[in-house]
Amino acid sequence: MEQTKEDNPIRAEKRRKLHDLKEKGLDPYPHNYDRTAQIREIRHRFENIETGEVLEGEVFRIAGRLMTKRPMGKAAFFNVQDQTGNLQCYLKKSELSEEDLLAYEHIDIGDIIGIEGFVFKSQKGELSLHTKGFEILCKTLEPLPEKFHGMKDIELKYRYRHMDLIMDPESRKVFETRSKIISEIRSFMNDRGFLEVETPVLQPIYGGAAAYPFSTHHRALDMKLFLKISPELYLKRLVVGGFEKVYEIGKNFRNEGIDRSHNPEFTMLEWYEAYTDYLYQMNQFEELVAHLARKITGSTKVEYQGTTIDFTPPWRRLTVYDGVREYAGIDPETASAEDMFAKLKELGSDMKKPASKGEMVMELFELSAESELIQPTFVMDFPVEVSPLTKKHRSKPGLVERFEPICAGMEIGNAYTELNDPEDQLQRLKDQEARRVVDEEAQPMDHDFMHAIDTGLPPTGGVGLGVERIVMLLTNRHSIRDILLFPTMKHKHEDNA
Repeated sequence: MEQTKEDNPIRAEKRRKLHDLKEKGLDPYPHNYDRTAQIREIRHRFENIETGEVLEGEVFRIAGRLMTKRPMGKAAFFNVQDQTGNLQCYLKKSELSEEDLLAYEHIDIGDIIGIEGFVFKSQKGELSLHTKGFEILCKTLEPLPEKFHGMKDIELKYRYRHMDLIMDPESRKVFETRSKIISEIRSFMNDRGFLEVETPVLQPIYGGAAAYPFSTHHRALDMKLFLKISPELYLKRLVVGGFEKVYEIGKNFRNEGIDRSHNPEFTMLEWYEAYTDYLYQMNQFEELVAHLARKITGSTKVEYQGTTIDFTPPWRRLTVYDGVREYAGIDPETASAEDMFAKLKELGSDMKKPASKGEMVMELFELSAESELIQPTFVMDFPVEVSPLTKKHRSKPGLVERFEPICAGMEIGNAYTELNDPEDQLQRLKDQEARRVVDEEAQPMDHDFMHAIDTGLPPTGGVGLGVERIVMLLTNRHSIRDILLFPTMKHKHEDNA
């Protein structure tokens, strides 16, 4: 029979020590601790002191999690870890007060402790803290994974991210890097005069992408609402209203499958800039990503899953039609619908019957070309059928001015020269509405959005960038779940201890 938490002898021993502390009048859960330094600060100041030298007169109070404990009779070495690093500590039992000694004798690996002491270097030359005061700040019940093996079960790493962060410094570094990437995005956009805004997460009509939404019900208004799949239609309203450069970094929600590059909840950067088009925004997009690569890795050349990705501008430009010609071996301009459908079947498409030309062209591209595009590439000039919010191409009938940047076989963004002809926009939304009978992901009619377009949207370039996918590339992580602190997972039923 599987061992339960309460059968676990390590938990039982930790609980026994907890109760013993309480019975002896020592509070294992104090309200605060007056910490005077983090471990990184101490290391920066004292890494270069001479071996064995004692720095008298300066006492530090640090706090963190006990990661190792090596008793040596009347003395002990142990390691403490805080957010900034870890530090070896040394104590002599004879130098502790009665209360501090009681605390020390009841600690286990994983407990959170406070240490007061002075800095020295051990005989082996390791920077250490000579302990003069010892407190328990949180007596834990759950054992940590075995130190030298850590969390090998990948599902447990995602489900118990708190454990993963305790045990794996590289995992912590990934999430610190993610935070830096978002900070650098903000700096880049702000420096170029963009205004950061927030759009509603709960929306009466979802739009701006082809995706199935999550829905909920607002009791007071007795109405159905949707979690946003994109901020696009709201951000365009702001450009209509006179904000010429706007951006949002926010959560989007799409009720779709989960794989290495998809999670139902994800972070998007989306921006709109009046008086620009998709060609201008291609340049700005590659400049932003190259800027992020330099700031995060020190170079525009980044190692990703065994391949060097070169983000140095300019990136390759590839039209959808040229991509189909090159990678599928069929010319979409001259091929018949039957020929394209036959090629799709040859490539393994699950399309049941021939669709519109534009839909089949895109399916051909996705099946044949996308996985081949390893170096950053702007895939451009999409069929009008798959781009209901995009301006028609100025010189190529049947196409629109749209690009998707692809890198390492992943789409990392999407951008348009925005459609601002109100009659054209209305007709395309009507066409999308009609398609909803067979395609639940088609764009629903949004009369409030049409009111804004009727009011007048200036020529505008709009761009979306998938933050998680950029983080994956710049941290060399294969799966989106490695760079989401709490990826969406099936709920696990487990009795509380």
